[in-house]
Amino acid sequence: MVFTALAEELRTGDVAVVGSEEYADWSQQLLAWEAVQEKLGAYLVEVGLCEEGEAAGFDAKFFRRQLEDRLRDAAAAADAGYPDNEGLVIDTETGIPSLKAHRADAQRPSAKRLEEEIKARMPERSLMGIVARTAYWVEWWRRFGPASGNEPKLQDPLGRYVITTFVKGTNMGPYEAARHIPGVSGHELAYVANRHFSLVLLNEAIADLVNAHAHLDISQAWGDGTTVAADGTHMDTYIALFTHFIPCGVWEAVYIIEGLLKNTSEVQPATVHADTQGQSQPVFALAHLLGFDLMPRIRNWKGMTFYRPSKQTEYVHIDALFGEVGKNVIDFDLIESQFRHLMRVAVSVQEGAISSSTLLKRLRSGSKKNATYAAFREVGRVIRTVQLLRYLADAPLRRRVTAATNKVESFNRFSQWIGFGNRGIIADNDPVEQEKAMKFNALLTNAVIFHNALDIAEIVRQLLEEGWTIEPEDLAHISPYLTEHINRFGEYSTHELAIRPDAYDPKLDVDFTPLREQDLTTAGLSQAA
Repeated sequence: MVFTALAEELRTGDVAVVGSEEYADWSQQLLAWEAVQEKLGAYLVEVGLCEEGEAAGFDAKFFRRQLEDRLRDAAAAADAGYPDNEGLVIDTETGIPSLKAHRADAQRPSAKRLEEEIKARMPERSLMGIVARTAYWVEWWRRFGPASGNEPKLQDPLGRYVITTFVKGTNMGPYEAARHIPGVSGHELAYVANRHFSLVLLNEAIADLVNAHAHLDISQAWGDGTTVAADGTHMDTYIALFTHFIPCGVWEAVYIIEGLLKNTSEVQPATVHADTQGQSQPVFALAHLLGFDLMPRIRNWKGMTFYRPSKQTEYVHIDALFGEVGKNVIDFDLIESQFRHLMRVAVSVQEGAISSSTLLKRLRSGSKKNATYAAFREVGRVIRTVQLLRYLADAPLRRRVTAATNKVESFNRFSQWIGFGNRGIIADNDPVEQEKAMKFNALLTNAVIFHNALDIAEIVRQLLEEGWTIEPEDLAHISPYLTEHINRFGEYSTHELAIRPDAYDPKLDVDFTPLREQDLTTAGLSQAA
């Protein structure tokens, strides 16, 4: 019993081990309150917790009132809109809500015709050629080199880095790959992968492709980069923003925020769509404090707890959601009393003094002694209840969340198709090497997505010249996860490594304004709800 209790308190951070990295006293990593005070005003404005003129008066009472108002407003809007909400039924006995399944809108005939024409015209490509051309165009290969920072002493660094990315991205072993690629040995491939590629450099190369993709006009058909969906891998323009190896038993939500904070690309999403795994209460709290709008897709409403702003609060139509009157009430007094510590944690994470993953691993379960956990839990209950109410009340929002998380599932299938080697199994037991394997796959997958986007854009230009009318709504239905034209198997020729491609054209003569206006209209409806 003693060791069981000790293990539990080590896990929750109630007990620390001097000199340990895994079980160190995480509170010692936080910035002092005096240092936080100097940064707090600018921080609050930057993350959107207040307007510039409000920063000076943002104290514990202001924060409490802000959260109270947010919860009351969301609940009042959901209650007022319930009679007209045909998609929602609340069981008055159990309080469990049920949502009518939304039938996906049928694909427009013009969109189907365009998709078929694009697929028929996609030029045949090899994976090796795709990687080589993107390396010439984006120059992501220049990120790699020896750990010393010196210039690589390779006869053809571009070619060697392209081959290494192809081999590791497809999950082929270096010695197996050497049997199919002329002119290279397994030893050479393994050496370059180990000595010239690091997690940091792989992230930089991935960001190069993300940035290049964001500058393509055609990417506007698929989104504006303000939304990211997790698995923690994917943003709304179809390309992977970041990846992280997650050990078994660890919630993916722990790493969602960390990935966003470390994202160095030009694309900086503000909204996060996660699947059910993203619903940890402290994750909602930290996301809110860091300026991210975490909106999960809900698969199972049974066991979901909605929290009232006060014991006296009752609702006409949705009261059953909150359970028995007087129970499931937010402890706003606790939130107010822990205001300084909440701000210390948030600013410390933003400043890099402590990682969000370290913090959330300590706050993800019920510490009996940790007041910080209790405060994060209460803030998380407020924000999660608000988001659940928004999800129930807003049908367009539900469709957007579903579409975003569906893109992630499609991305995962696409990346698995590319990482076909060794039946998709990462054989290495080293967590660093496991994460490198994922990032190699993300780099290769992003290269294919970028190349597919360019091929699609070129076909659209051809169709426009032939007199086709291309509607942006139709183009939005064309996914860049196309595979039929790509040759994965056989002898992997390296002749394309020496062929410098013509410069690509990022422009596309299609007016995407209607898509942006449609998004703004939907967002306006969501806010009104």
